[in-house]
Amino acid sequence: MSDREAIFERIRSALKPLHEAGKVTAYPEYDPEMAVCRNHPEFASTWELFAYKLKAVNGTPLVGFGELAKWLKQEGQTFGYCDPGLAAAVRAVPEFEGIDFETNFDRARIDDYGFGITRAAGAIAESGTVILKDTSTSSRLGALAPWVHVAVLREAQLFAAIHQAIADLGDDPSVIWATGPSKTADVEGILIEGVHGPGVQIVCLADD
Repeated sequence: MSDREAIFERIRSALKPLHEAGKVTAYPEYDPEMAVCRNHPEFASTWELFAYKLKAVNGTPLVGFGELAKWLKQEGQTFGYCDPGLAAAVRAVPEFEGIDFETNFDRARIDDYGFGITRAAGAIAESGTVILKDTSTSSRLGALAPWVHVAVLREAQLFAAIHQAIADLGDDPSVIWATGPSKTADVEGILIEGVHGPGVQIVCLADD
């Protein structure tokens, strides 16, 4: 047995009890007051608070597909990917004339897509975080590979606080909490955005 096989065998052995029939592993207990992102001005709506926090982490909040189309044209982003479930609503917006997109993400042409429009699973107002889940994201590459990612959000999906979003995690195999664009920094503290993910994170509030 190689070292690699030995490591994976130990992992499988450790996880085996979790998959026994009828056995459910409870989520850990935690104090809801552990959240530390409460220091902010008062706003009239949860969306206004979210937009304020999203801007603070270099994200871009927009209201409606019309505003999204104007932003994309202004930035010269006229070709990308769109969740097929959103395509009809997006194409129905007059401002989207001149912007083209595909509803099937072609891995062979990954560099051709300037933007990706996918559904958000939720968002957290007090931290400016957008939540992405495999079960509601039409294409993970469509959300993570283009320079511009647009997460389409309904106001009913907004959580006021982090602990509420934790309670709603569910059993999805992949949950991403994205707080603004992808970021990394070197040992000298120079912050760079867009190295291992989107360089621009837009959250577009759509009508219910």
